Amino acid sequence: MNDKPGTDILLSIRNLTTCFETANGLLHAVDDVSFDIRRGETFALLGESGCGKSMTSLSIMRLVPEPAGRITRGQVLLDGRDLLRLPEAEMRRVRGNRIAMIFQEPMTSLNPVLSVGEQIGEAVRLHRGLRGRAAREVVLALLDAVGIPDPARRHDEYPHQLSGGMKQRVMIAIALAGEPDLLIADEPTTALDVTIQAQVLALLERLQEETGMAVLLITHDLGVVAGMADRVAVMYAGQIVETAPRDAFFAEPRHPYSRKLFESLPDIAKRDRPLSVIPGSVPPLYREFSACRFAERCAFAWEDCRASVPRWITEGERGVRCHLYDRVPASRRPLGAEAEATSSTPSAAPALSVASHDGELLEVEALQVHFPIQKGLFKRTVGYVRAVDGVSLRIGKGATVALVGESGCGKTTIGKAILQLIRPTAGRVLLEGTDLTALRGEALRRRRRDFQIIFQDPFSSMNPRMQVGDIIQEGLVALGLERDPARRQARVDALLEQVGLPREAKGRYPHEFSGGQRQRICIARALAVGPKLLVCDEPTSALDISVQAQILNLLRELQEALGLSYLFITHNLSVVGYLADEVAVMYLGRIVEYGPVDAVLNRARHPYTQALLSAIPVIDQETRREVIRLEGDLPSPAHPPEGCHFHTRCPHAMDACRRRYPGRTRLDGGHWVHCYLYE
Repeated sequence: MNDKPGTDILLSIRNLTTCFETANGLLHAVDDVSFDIRRGETFALLGESGCGKSMTSLSIMRLVPEPAGRITRGQVLLDGRDLLRLPEAEMRRVRGNRIAMIFQEPMTSLNPVLSVGEQIGEAVRLHRGLRGRAAREVVLALLDAVGIPDPARRHDEYPHQLSGGMKQRVMIAIALAGEPDLLIADEPTTALDVTIQAQVLALLERLQEETGMAVLLITHDLGVVAGMADRVAVMYAGQIVETAPRDAFFAEPRHPYSRKLFESLPDIAKRDRPLSVIPGSVPPLYREFSACRFAERCAFAWEDCRASVPRWITEGERGVRCHLYDRVPASRRPLGAEAEATSSTPSAAPALSVASHDGELLEVEALQVHFPIQKGLFKRTVGYVRAVDGVSLRIGKGATVALVGESGCGKTTIGKAILQLIRPTAGRVLLEGTDLTALRGEALRRRRRDFQIIFQDPFSSMNPRMQVGDIIQEGLVALGLERDPARRQARVDALLEQVGLPREAKGRYPHEFSGGQRQRICIARALAVGPKLLVCDEPTSALDISVQAQILNLLRELQEALGLSYLFITHNLSVVGYLADEVAVMYLGRIVEYGPVDAVLNRARHPYTQALLSAIPVIDQETRREVIRLEGDLPSPAHPPEGCHFHTRCPHAMDACRRRYPGRTRLDGGHWVHCYLYE
């Protein structure tokens, strides 16, 4: 599949196959995978969840879960030495020393009862044999190298005292303790905000330049790949289907699966049409494949694709597993197949009409949510966490307002306060003129049918012991909206059909569905009671590109059909550009900029908004902006800075910014900002 290993090859994977024993038979999670990683390069392994990316990395490290899983075939050659043949004691010296790994979720990887210094020190002792003062000096140097301010203080702190970006930096410091030749980064920025993501990616690039280590970057984010990778491999259903140098891949992706990933990306330019989606689902990997694995979902497929397995085709530095590039099968391709395939691209998709906003549905006035800080035996209140500190916004009927900002800025708290899941400290929440903050008991309960929420993680928001049909009709039962069981079942059937699921799904349990299907179930549950407002709290952040496109299309269709209004909470500004009508940018409990989506995304005024936009990874190198680096972390909402809350991180801060919070400056067309630069 690849050229023979040369002198610059650090790691060479040959025909790697990893299997799991299941009730349905042997599942090939990694199936005949081969690739090379050169010294000092970044090699990106791209693909959706379940395609085998993480299992490939675990196989390289020989960390496949046993006894169900085992590596059945292949070689993992590190400098020509096969790691699969090493005794376990020798392999332990390779892990963390020659090859290190950082994981997607740092909090689950760090020990909550050990200080940061102890955890990094453990790696220093293990891989460098240092103790005492010498080990401490190395730990402090590592903390400084990964950009953690005041290393001496952070050394004695615990993981829960650090932000998400800081925790990921600690994980990188632990990985660097053994001075590895190869760093495996498994979705290292997926759970991070765009500003923190930019910091972590820049850190990895700098460390790579300084140490000369190679990086295996595992991700499903095309923007991250465009900014980081030297070469790209695309995985689908346990196999690599395409490899290419980065620039060639982004200029012309060859495999139909790769092309579909690009077409599924949300963008402000695609607002007038549905996003392209990949129909169907990944085939079960316990099957014996006698045809192309992507054929059932491919718009270019013809008879040969369904009859024979495509071979690996190499051309220069590029490789692809597809009959389109194999001369013999391609010569038998029916005429008109290409035109047929092209008709399924988004350019031919039916246009979406612009939602008509018939008056205001929701009006939030000066909303505050302050949480008391209590200390001592008698729980004396010594201060307040100002999670939401004077927020005002409006949502029209059939409109979408997006709420964006870093984690901890108060976005989710606003959503819960609007729904009265958290009682506001002050302010009003008017739904069709009724102040929800004044309602109590049965009066509030009756209004709950008008507003519902869709959570970020669909699996944890559903009872795993309840069948899907019971989950969907739970709201109808709780609010007493439909007492006839037969009518409730009919309503469940209609809702499943509305969100694109079969009626038979109602008899199954949440664990039997994919992530995208579970999010559809949550949407059906929210729609069951006939709401007018949906609070969508990061509903697509945990989903793959193509599944995200399906959910965004569904939300747009439902809004058109039912006249729904959305408060869309997210940190993905590409999704905002596609879905939202207006955008509110939050920082430390307050809205700092607000306006129509085009004005905010294309003509941002507030320095914080500009920094968020600059940090978004983009595919097109020509449209890439210089990243505005924000110094430090988000200040504590318990002790916000005097004056403008952003002045401690703002590159344009003036004396006035440090003295008094700026008032609202109206710009044009409903666009306004809190910033002294425009007063």
